[in-house]
Amino acid sequence: MASTTTTVLGPIETTHSVAQPPKRSRYAWTLLLLLLTAATLLVDGYHPLAEDGGLYVAGVEYRLNPTLFPHDTAFVTAHLHYSIFAPAIASVVHLTHMPLAWTLLYAYIFSLWLLLFAGLQLIRRCTTNSAAQLAGVALLGAWSSLPVAGTSLLLIDPYLTARSFTTPLSLLAIAYALDDWQTSRLTLPRPACLCALSLVLAGLLHPLMAFCALTIVILLRLLRHSHPQCLIIVFTTLAVTAASSIHTLAPPDPPAVIAASLSRYYWFLSQWQWYEVFGLFGPFAILLLLLRWHRKPNGSACAHNIRIICKAGLVAGSIAITIALLFAHERSSTYLIARLQPLRVFLLLYALMTLLLGAILTDRLFTASLKKLTLLVPGIIILTSGFTLFTVQRETFPASRHIEFPWSVPTNPWSQAFLWARDNTAPQTLFALDPDYITTPGEDAQTFRATAQRSALPDFSKDGGEASITPSLAMLWQRSLTAQFAVQSGTALTSHSMLSSQTDAERDAHLGPLGVNWLILHADSRTSHLCPYNNGTVKICSLAP
Repeated sequence: MASTTTTVLGPIETTHSVAQPPKRSRYAWTLLLLLLTAATLLVDGYHPLAEDGGLYVAGVEYRLNPTLFPHDTAFVTAHLHYSIFAPAIASVVHLTHMPLAWTLLYAYIFSLWLLLFAGLQLIRRCTTNSAAQLAGVALLGAWSSLPVAGTSLLLIDPYLTARSFTTPLSLLAIAYALDDWQTSRLTLPRPACLCALSLVLAGLLHPLMAFCALTIVILLRLLRHSHPQCLIIVFTTLAVTAASSIHTLAPPDPPAVIAASLSRYYWFLSQWQWYEVFGLFGPFAILLLLLRWHRKPNGSACAHNIRIICKAGLVAGSIAITIALLFAHERSSTYLIARLQPLRVFLLLYALMTLLLGAILTDRLFTASLKKLTLLVPGIIILTSGFTLFTVQRETFPASRHIEFPWSVPTNPWSQAFLWARDNTAPQTLFALDPDYITTPGEDAQTFRATAQRSALPDFSKDGGEASITPSLAMLWQRSLTAQFAVQSGTALTSHSMLSSQTDAERDAHLGPLGVNWLILHADSRTSHLCPYNNGTVKICSLAP
């Protein structure tokens, strides 16, 4: 490692565990984490009812008011069986009597702070240089909205989900896995208990992401062994064998499940674009580079931790790619392994790569001759990349406010229409929209159910995602889409299959038997039905006779 010269924040001594920094340093870090949290919020933006955020919020709304969403309720409650997220948020609302919108905002800001705090705990075990620690955490905040290869994930979403907490909890578990777990007492060592607690909490929120964290933790502990090569080979063999057994023993999926699964292209590596595949190998290249810089053992606990983190990341990524290539392909008779999404482990690899890259680059610049560049070069990189990702986020949500505070009035015309539906229709109402309305330019992925608090027929995008991971919903999803739009679920949607492009006769024939009361159409759609709301982009029309 490079010099460990003391900075204004003070060094953090790292042997087998992390010593507590001086009180003055702790105050400085508290302030810095708060400032970095605000900066991260500015880069990412905040869109609480967009994309998966809307799915989770609808679940919370249902927990707060079970009379909501009386139609196709299973698409709202599916994730409630696997996560304590919605019950926990609902409990906070009940206990604090705080409006849900404010609870979501405060919880989201806390999740950003927790991410940076967890990153700091991890990077302190990799360098004693406070400037390097700051650079690593700051780069994590600047890159928090970075897309993770082709997995349809971001490091941190601009809305609150279970992943908002499982990612920092996973980083905390990894940090504690780097510590020495040996103890002379009969009780379990504190780092092991904290690691286990972090994994359990992550598992209660998002079992799949917690399993990814557990994989890396196991690899880190194996790599601390005096002869890790054989243990890693055994672990890899067991992982691939287990995946093979699951794939072989799984029964063939029925047609509806196949259709739902094939609608998620990112499950299958063969359907990725070249730049998405490149996103898998980018972390490999960076981790190999960082490993090369620390290939010579020098007795430093920090250098040892960097080496085993890089090795664990390389092994975990290799196992995930191998399993995805062998057992998650579109020609399979079962999509169970694809449904488990092994490539999601790359979310944690991206986080580890980012922390180490920012810290180690700064650490290597911290020499007598380059001391003035220690913060200048990383600072330029962090600010430039942060501004770039800020611009990307603004282009991703062009019709919405960058930060949608609870007190702000929506500027998005689709959100405005959804709010009108909430305020002017009965709770038992059933709506129908275009099957892929969420990808309409200018719609900004704002979800109808969470905003309007009204039932809607299952859509192709978000509800298709629920059906793909919950096979019991697949038949209902396929039947609903086929009846609505006269297309086979899982096939490409054409302009004619869009509700807004059909005639009244076609819409009435498809939607009447399903009990639909209201339609949400593009403003230029032709219809003779009464449309009491029209904002020039969207109109809401009644199907009442």
